[in-house]
Amino acid sequence: MKHTALLIALSLVPTLVAPVTAQQLPVIEKRLSNGMKVLLVERHDSPSVAGGWVARVGSANERPGMTGIAHLFEHMLFKGTPVLGTKDYARDREIILEQERVRGLMRREEADMRERFRRGEIGDPLKPENQTDRYRELSAEFKKLVEAQREILVKNEFDRVYTGNGGSMMNAYTSMDLTAYFITVPANKLELWMWMESERLFQPVFREFYAERDVVFEERRMRTESPPLGRLNESFWAMFWESHPYSWPTVGWPSDIPAITKAQADEFFATYYAPDKITLVLVGDFKPADCLRQAERYFGRIPRGVQPAPDVVTMEIKQAGEKRLNGEADANPQVDIMFHTPAFGHRDTYALRVLSQVLATRTGRLHKRLVVKDKIATDAFAANYTLKYGGVFTIGGEAAEGRTPGDVETAILEEIEKLKNEPVPARELQKVKNNFAAAEYRKLADNHAILQQLMRYEGTGRWQEINEAGPRIQAVTAADLQRVAREYLVKDNRSVATYTRKAGSQEDPEFTGLTPEQKPIIRQIISSLKAEKDATKLKTQLGKIEERLSGADAKNQQFYKIFRDKLKERLAELAGK
Repeated sequence: MKHTALLIALSLVPTLVAPVTAQQLPVIEKRLSNGMKVLLVERHDSPSVAGGWVARVGSANERPGMTGIAHLFEHMLFKGTPVLGTKDYARDREIILEQERVRGLMRREEADMRERFRRGEIGDPLKPENQTDRYRELSAEFKKLVEAQREILVKNEFDRVYTGNGGSMMNAYTSMDLTAYFITVPANKLELWMWMESERLFQPVFREFYAERDVVFEERRMRTESPPLGRLNESFWAMFWESHPYSWPTVGWPSDIPAITKAQADEFFATYYAPDKITLVLVGDFKPADCLRQAERYFGRIPRGVQPAPDVVTMEIKQAGEKRLNGEADANPQVDIMFHTPAFGHRDTYALRVLSQVLATRTGRLHKRLVVKDKIATDAFAANYTLKYGGVFTIGGEAAEGRTPGDVETAILEEIEKLKNEPVPARELQKVKNNFAAAEYRKLADNHAILQQLMRYEGTGRWQEINEAGPRIQAVTAADLQRVAREYLVKDNRSVATYTRKAGSQEDPEFTGLTPEQKPIIRQIISSLKAEKDATKLKTQLGKIEERLSGADAKNQQFYKIFRDKLKERLAELAGK
């Protein structure tokens, strides 16, 4: 209720009056005996606790040859422990050791196939038809071991224990800078959370390692290779980051994912998942003193790391000139422009965030001119993303019928030049600041939202940003906006991707009536459905979509109709197999 009243009050503040100072989140920071940091936010709004932990490692900490290991590792930490995930741990361990022996022999064959590929004797070594006879024999032997292990596995036991005790929203994610794990549990199950999470750090078992590696490979296929612009966007990102590890995708390169070994995973865990490289974050209904005692009891037993994690030393080289990528795809013509900007913690990041919002949203300059006034584009966007080792200011739009990506680009660059030459009026600037202030209060609405912010800020650099960002944004001036526009949004610092429709291809007529924002989402959904093999899961989804369709407004009717029809098509395909 307090948050709602404050938002209403903010909406009534005249646009030339600075908004109320952002609320400071009372965070308690402590250290356990093994060096693990703990962040606590005591809130008694509901009898629940949003709990998570962040490992300060992401794809930027990888190296060529094992890209994707940070993301793969996120998957592996749901596989259980000696207690969770198996009916017979002794036999489970024997099978894992035997699997490693066979995999070692398979890797020798893989090295030979790569060599033969380089000599031109075979095609893609990742394709089954190019495998050696010995590799096929070993694959069959390994498959028998996988089947033997399945007989003693308890699938998804980690999730089932949590769900059976009222847990919700369990998930994890890997980014370029961090890996985060989280769930919300009833307040009286906090000790269960302490045991479960400490167990998978204290004695994780990386069972089904190679099967999960295949799952990650399939995830890459769905998210990157199937969507019309997936591979082009990946190429553009790799072109933008010339020297920094940000250049490779978080999911990993397709040749690296199947080459990652369990031995590499063991080393990765020992290096980056030691207590002194992890921060626990708890937000909710608890007493801090009791919480810390439990944290020391469960997490404090994990041995401190032996050595510090290697620093990321390769910095992005200063761009020498404009870069361009021209691609064709089964997608509407569009343009994406990216500029290099500073890393997390740099003072200019706040002005760049404000600048992006002057341009973005439906009340921003891009939409007003490109979409409404000149009808050059059907959609336009702008944002500044701040990463641990660098940043990117991205701006672009989708061309309207009869217009080209070049038309959209020209108009965008004209708007950028205006920002350099003409100060943003005080009323317009204050409106943007008010929107930021309102968003800050919305982010404090529930435990989960606070947890996510603290983990992201802590993993990127400093959790204190949750309290410091608001005042710094409010201090941004019109002169600051001009200065950062002139310094960073310049030709030699930009990369431009223009995408045109592939010759002979046309947009699916059933997409007619969808908004520009809905089209890429429905394409991603369709791609995911093609890979889904669980009919029960699809039927559950279908029921939910039909419920939403019955109550959808005019704007969303077509979206849910397409979703429903594609679900039915996929169910029919599975039934016919």
